[in-house]
Parts: sequence; structure tokens; C-alpha cells
Amino acid sequence: MKHQLEHISAFVKVAELGSYTRAAEALDLSRTRLSRQVMALEETLGARLLQRTTRRIHLTPEGERYLAHAQSILRALDDAASDVGSTTQAVRGEMRINAPMSFGVRYLAPLVAEFMTEHPELEVRLDLNDRRVDLIEEGYDVAIRIGQLADSSLIARRLTRCRMLFCASPDYLERWGTPERLADLAKHRCLRYRSGQASADWVLGNATTLTPQGPLESNNGDVLTHMAEAGLGIAQQPSFLVTESILAGRLVPLLTDQPPVMLDIHALYMARRYLPAKVERFIDRLQQAWGNPPCWEEAMGLSRLTQQ
Repeated sequence: MKHQLEHISAFVKVAELGSYTRAAEALDLSRTRLSRQVMALEETLGARLLQRTTRRIHLTPEGERYLAHAQSILRALDDAASDVGSTTQAVRGEMRINAPMSFGVRYLAPLVAEFMTEHPELEVRLDLNDRRVDLIEEGYDVAIRIGQLADSSLIARRLTRCRMLFCASPDYLERWGTPERLADLAKHRCLRYRSGQASADWVLGNATTLTPQGPLESNNGDVLTHMAEAGLGIAQQPSFLVTESILAGRLVPLLTDQPPVMLDIHALYMARRYLPAKVERFIDRLQQAWGNPPCWEEAMGLSRLTQQ
């Protein structure tokens, strides 16, 4: 029975990732051993489950039917184990986390370090990038997402919310003046964030948008923060990117009497009845540590600067 479950797990992982190499890495097996396990399962069933080509692994019709049953069996076993041991289960094994680059460096990495120190049997793979990863296909346990979420079968748990802020350096404001209304932004030099192939519009607190015009655009928020500090223009940035700059006086928050534009920060994970203890406790830690309003906004007294 043990070997049969191993064979089923091997098949499911290959089918979900579409690759023997990535499945072997995820299961910490050699590619040869993984292939033998899948072949053993096919021999037991008397049916070909996977069609192998030079570029991709494809499910046969029999494989598609069997995959649904196999996934259900593995989830049921995992749920049963979690149900029995969720209160006493040690936080151990590997946990794969994905998060946006700048936010991950500032506010996620320190908490990961604390969590790993408290749970020495835990191994973490922390990948930071600004693309939207596929949790199932790429094998992540949890992803941190900021902003609007796409519809999916994933479970989203809101951890906190943060404000978008208009900011400029004291030098820029001395040379170009301080905007007093949202409409004034159209007359200013704006630092634009590029998302994909196009610059992102600025969302204003009155539920309208503005297409910013200015001398620079970048696909990285840290770059825009540095350029704003250098006096090149006004930037609209999430509060976590400009906290240190505002506290140090390098940037000045603008239009703080306007209704704030809010961004939700979520933890995303695959739908299952019982979360593994490592994932559930890690998400709890993030929610507790960041708070609502988040700790970085409290540090700069932002709740006193902007309307609630």
C-alpha cells in the first residue's frame, strides 16, 4: 500500500507540473526513480496515463479520469492527517513562498527569518518577483499578492491593507509648487509605473483615474522612489515603499486630505479543507505582525495624516 501511494503521488505531481524534472525536484527524487514509479502505476492499472513528447507531458483520456480520483484520494489522506494532528503537528518540511520583490525584501523576509528560527525543522524556498505565478503549476504553498485579485480556485486571506500615496521631494515642491487638489496633478511632472507593455494609470481617491505625464517610467517601485527623492517628479506609491523616505524627510506625502486609495494584501493558497500547520501558522504570523492598519503606516503616523 505504501508503494502504491508513492506511485500515485508521483503521477499526480508529474501531471500537475507537466514535467518529470520539476516533479522530481518537488518530491526530492531522482528523475529515473520518479519515472519508474509512474511506469509501475501504469503497469498496475494496465493503462497508459501519460503521453510523453520531447517538449511536454500530456495526459491520456485514461490519465485525465484517473487524475481526478487520485487527487481526491491524496487530499482526503492529507485532510485526515491534518484533522488528527493539526493541534500538535510540528512545523517541519519544505514551504515554498512567493511574493513581490520590494515588499518581500522589506517586510516578508524578516518575518520568514523569525519563523524559521522558531521552527528549526522548517525549510523555506522564498522566491521574490513581480510576476503572477501559478501556485499549482509551480509548486508554491503560499503567495503574497498586493492589489486586485484575479478570479481563481485559490483561497485568499486578507492580511492587511495599505494606502497609495502621492509623494515628492522637498526640492521638487520648492521648484514646481505643491498640488492642492487632485486636478493639479495633471500639471505636474509625474513618475510613471510601467506594468507589462503600458504605463499604469493613477487611481485617484475620487474613484477616477489619471494618465500621468512625465519624464520617466519604470517597472520597479524602488526606482520610482529613488527618482522622486532625486526631485524628478511626483510618484504614486504604496505606503510600504515610501515609509523610510517620509520618516527621513526625503519625501513629503501630498494631498493627504483626500480619501485614500487602498490596496489589499492577501495570502493565497490552494483550496483544501485543512491547511498544513506550517502554512496556517505562517499566515497567522504575517497577519499578526503586520496589523491593520499595517505597522509601517503606524510608524509614520499615517492614520493621523489621511482620512479614514
